Amino acid sequence: MKFFKKASMFFLFSIFIATLTLHTSPASAGPVDVNGGVMNEYEYKELFFLTGYPIQFSGKAVVTEKENKNTLTRTNRFTLTSANGDKLTRSVNYTANVSDHAGKGQTTAQFEVKSYSEKVTIGKNTYTLEDYQYSEGTVSDNQPASSYYSGNMVGRKIYKFKDTTAKKEEIITVHLNGRSMGYKNFWGATETQLMDSEIVTPRGSAFVTSKASDSKSRVLVYEPFDPSLSSFTGGHSVVSSSDMVSEYEYNIPFGAGKGKVELQKKNTPKIERLIVPKFRDLDRHQAKDAIQKLYSLGIFDEKSQFFSPNTPMKRYQYTVGILKAVDLRVLEEPKKSKVPRVPIFKDLSTKDPDYMYIESAVEQGIITGVTPDLFQPDSPVTRVQAVAILVRALGMEGRAPSPGFKTHYVDDHKISGWAKDSVYVATELGLIQGNEFNRFNPQQQLTRAQAALITSRFLDFLENDLKQNYRDDIFFQ
Repeated sequence: MKFFKKASMFFLFSIFIATLTLHTSPASAGPVDVNGGVMNEYEYKELFFLTGYPIQFSGKAVVTEKENKNTLTRTNRFTLTSANGDKLTRSVNYTANVSDHAGKGQTTAQFEVKSYSEKVTIGKNTYTLEDYQYSEGTVSDNQPASSYYSGNMVGRKIYKFKDTTAKKEEIITVHLNGRSMGYKNFWGATETQLMDSEIVTPRGSAFVTSKASDSKSRVLVYEPFDPSLSSFTGGHSVVSSSDMVSEYEYNIPFGAGKGKVELQKKNTPKIERLIVPKFRDLDRHQAKDAIQKLYSLGIFDEKSQFFSPNTPMKRYQYTVGILKAVDLRVLEEPKKSKVPRVPIFKDLSTKDPDYMYIESAVEQGIITGVTPDLFQPDSPVTRVQAVAILVRALGMEGRAPSPGFKTHYVDDHKISGWAKDSVYVATELGLIQGNEFNRFNPQQQLTRAQAALITSRFLDFLENDLKQNYRDDIFFQ
């Protein structure tokens, strides 16, 4: 993913387009607030720096969201203690005005603080939040297979510090400047937040940089079945997991000096068993694992015990399979009418149970007909058609260079102009590669086995590659 290293895409919540939405998808990922904290279903913890030294607080955090028309309200409440019995209580209410840009597939939002309170007691000293100004602008680009987010935020907190021993009061100002980036799809969601804080005190200034990331993912795992006297030898399960990690790097000249602290919290995974494939013609086939995985997920819905891996994959089945792979909700069926419904292509039937997948794919620009009137559902899908469907579902065809470029394949001249962007991007993402002679062979028909392999790689990209790009590449760059 060379040309995506500098991508910065995310924000704090997702609103998918009105007619096409992901369903039963993971909850949106997101750091708890601007404090670099982490949490699981039992405990939240963060570091507090206003004393000049890092103090770890832990306890209960409650995050709630409410949406009413074009307004989103988020409330964060914290009740925390330190190992020494220090106490931190905080309640912040954020509101956002949300704008859905019809026809562009994008959503923007502007957050601000509606109400706040915070009090920290360290021994006999107290830090009370007197003022909190905050602004955040976010954008979401909602694509069929995944949404991508980006946000920028600035803020200023003013605390009143009461030193009961010295009987004095001081003002401490914290300047915040940060950004967030991430994605959400059926297979996972990751948001990473980078926050720079300058703490201005009468003793001097301190600087803290926090990196906080929340990830939720679904991963397919093969589960062997040990007894030999059985109708099957094993099957797949979907393991849903989530975790938060954060890293604080600080420089406090008047206190702790320089240092780094890492925090992590994991939730208990959830396991869902899938149906067991029983194909009899896949022994020793290189695509066996991919085919069985896709069958278990319901992407391939075969009734026979024979998959026929070396026969051509049909355009109709491939398109429907990709949309099922990303769990795309199809357009709603129109209400019953006395006038018979007309399919968008003459060679399709509205009575087919998967017809609405095709209409949805056309609506979203994922696929087109072979001609304006014909889809040719039973024609073999070619390599170039298959790649275009994948990249359009991701919405990344626009990441190719300016028109006029060439791919590195020796048969670049055989790649149609309408597909060249998709071939370039798919190659950069690692979804495809040429043969041993560096040929792409755009018009070559995909076999059912080859279609399974490329679809499996597509799912791996959604499960793992995006997470690495939005977390690991940022934390360890």
